[in-house]
Formats: sequence, C-alpha cells, structure tokens
Amino acid sequence: MDKLKLIFKEKATTLGKEVKALLKENGDKVVDQVAIRQLYGGMRGLKAMTYETSALDPIEGIRFRGFSIPELRDKLPTAKDGNEPLPEGLFWLLLTGELPEHEDVSWLTKQWQKRANLPQYTKDVIDAMPKDSHPMTMFSMGILSLGNNGEFKKKYAEGMSKYDYWDPTYEDTMNLIATLPLLAAYIYNRKYNNGKQIDPDPNLDWGANFAHMLGNDSKGFMELMRIYLTIHSDHEGGNASAHTTHLVNSTLSDAYFSLSAGINALAGPLHGLANQEVIKWVFEMIEILGTDEPTDDQVKKYIQDTLNSGRVIPGYGHAVLRRPDPRFIAQKRFAERNIKDSKLVNIIWQLFEQVPPILQSLGKVKNPWPNVDAHSGALLVHYGFKEYEYYTVLFGVSRALGVLAASIWSRALGLPLERPKSVTSDWVKEFIRFH
Repeated sequence: MDKLKLIFKEKATTLGKEVKALLKENGDKVVDQVAIRQLYGGMRGLKAMTYETSALDPIEGIRFRGFSIPELRDKLPTAKDGNEPLPEGLFWLLLTGELPEHEDVSWLTKQWQKRANLPQYTKDVIDAMPKDSHPMTMFSMGILSLGNNGEFKKKYAEGMSKYDYWDPTYEDTMNLIATLPLLAAYIYNRKYNNGKQIDPDPNLDWGANFAHMLGNDSKGFMELMRIYLTIHSDHEGGNASAHTTHLVNSTLSDAYFSLSAGINALAGPLHGLANQEVIKWVFEMIEILGTDEPTDDQVKKYIQDTLNSGRVIPGYGHAVLRRPDPRFIAQKRFAERNIKDSKLVNIIWQLFEQVPPILQSLGKVKNPWPNVDAHSGALLVHYGFKEYEYYTVLFGVSRALGVLAASIWSRALGLPLERPKSVTSDWVKEFIRFH
C-alpha cells in the first residue's frame, strides 16, 4: 500500500470510530433550524452535510484543514526555483489533515507522473466534437470517457465490502487527478493551437507541467499555475461544484461520473464561469472607454452605467464571504511581486478601490468585495493566455483536488445516499397558517 493511502487509512479508521460513537450518543441533537426563506432561497446557509477537507468562514475566508491561504503560502512546500505552494502539497493536506514534507510532495509528483494516461479513445471523443464546442463541454465529456477503465466500478462488480469503497475511490482519484492536466491541455491545443499537442515534461511538477503543455514555459506562468491550482481547489462542501460531486458520489457513482457532474455545475455563470464573465466585462470597458489607462472617474461611471443597465458587477459579491476573498488577495500579492506594471492588472486594482464603495452606497449588498474571479483573468492575460472561455477549465482542474479528496473521505466514513425532503408551496402555506 502506498504511503499516502496508508496514512489516509489510519486517519479514516480513527475518525470513523469517533463519528460512530458521536452518532450513538448525540445523533438526535438539533444542530439548526430551517427558515422558510431557506426553502425558497436555495437552502442558503442550511447546515445539512459534513465535509472534511475545508470550511468557509464569512470573515476569515476559506481554511484548508484549518489553515488560511496566507498560512499555507508559508507552510506548504514550494518548487526549488519557486515561491508559490505546490498543489501536490495541498492535496496531501486535504486528504490527511497533515502538512507534507518536501519528500512527500516529491513522492506525490512522481505518483501522478506515473499514473497520468490520456488514452486514444478519450482523444477520439474530444476530436469528434465540433471545434466551437465550449471547452467545459469537452472537459466534462473527456472526464466521463476516462472512466472506461475505472477501478471502483470493476471492484464493485466483483463484489466488495462497503468498508472498502474508499480504496478504489482513492485509486480512481489519483489516476484522474494525474491525467486532468493532459486532458485539459489536449482540449486547449486542439481548440486554440491548431491541434499541435505538447508532450508532458517528466522533470516538472504537476502545475508546472500543465503550464508547459499549455505552451508557456516561463517561470512566471508556472508559478501562477501553482498558486492558481492551489487556491481554487476547494471551498467547503456547500458550493455548487463540490455539492454536486458529493451528491452524485453518494449514489456510489465513481469519481469520473461524480467529477464530470461537478464540472457541469462549475460551468454555470453563477459559479465557475464567472471568471470568464469578469475579463469579458473588463475588455468591454477598455473598448468603450477607448483606453487601457482609465481615470478613476471613468471607472466609476462605467461601474454605475453597468448597474443602471440592470447588470451586476462580475467578480464582486459572494454567497458567504463578508470580506475581500483571501483568494483574490493571494492573486493580488502574486501580481504585486511579479507583474505590478501591467495596465490590465492596474485596472483590476482600480476596480478593487472603486466598486465596493459604490455597491455599499446601494444599501442592499451584504458583500461588496471582490471574489476569486475578480483577479484571475488579468493574470492569465498578462502571460498571453487570452482565450477566456477556457478559464473555467483551469478552475475545474484545480477544483478536482478538493472535491475528489472529499469523496474519498465520504466513502471511508460510509456517508449514505443524500436525499433531502422537499415540500410544496401548499405545504408551506398550511405550515404558516397553523404556526
């Protein structure tokens, strides 16, 4: 058994016993109450599931296994020639709850290099799709096709104990995460690079190799991919892509079915597609204003014109956060160190200064601050990555780290099929009448 799997098995066995005892002694205790607004409001804020890998605080932002993003930038291993945390280290932390050593990260990098395999039939699936298909459509279909040789479905068909479900889920997760950069790069090069594919470099880590296969070997872009893939990886279990993955996996669909479903959720404009909407809106502003160095007054007027037209400011606001998104701040810190002279980045910083006061003045916005999507597009454009409809695929490669680590935990703890109770509006009316 490999070292990461062994650590996970020990921790899952321990927590499983604790949860069993907890349920026996405290299973009937009431945790929360449901308001009618939550029935109609997308179950916003309803505590209704457990999710081991991360938690979101409205003030502090996301914590991965208790660590904030600034803490992880200090504590997670980096590449020998870099300053940004390696995504491999974040995955190790999510799965085990322990900060990895450099040797652990090196081991995981080699594991993923060894497991990476993009079969010809997956390439054929992508090649059979129209070239004007959205990259997220190709990505979802490609993930589904990779499941042809999945471990979970083979072991399940052979007959295995429910206590062992986590094991083939771990294997499928490791194989899938290893291969996702190859799939994503294949889609990118087919759609935007005339089909000219770039072979992986066995000497590079997971994020840097992804950058390489996308056609950019600069140190800056490799560092950007490392921090991007780390900070986008997880955002507790209630967000749409994580919850969708969790729901589908609760049916005992394997990692491939589950992640593909989560990717479909990520593709929505109210979720992961927002990063595409942000940079599109900024480009429109530059075109309308006729300058890439607008004054503060010009920016304010464009913001106000957008709001007056009935549209929102893309990249601003969040369902939970009540402070600037730490993921936005992490990207801002990256830009301050590496590309502070970029005109596009400076516009993003102008918006950071001007949007919140305008939204606050409306008196209706609980969170006027930027979220993770507000900054990422400008960084990608700076490094020549201008195909913004592809940006959500990058998000999806990263998000797989968190949602699949959580899926392994769900199977190890034996979490059941998720099946909440729905009610009709007539039921609500009757409830109000008698209460």
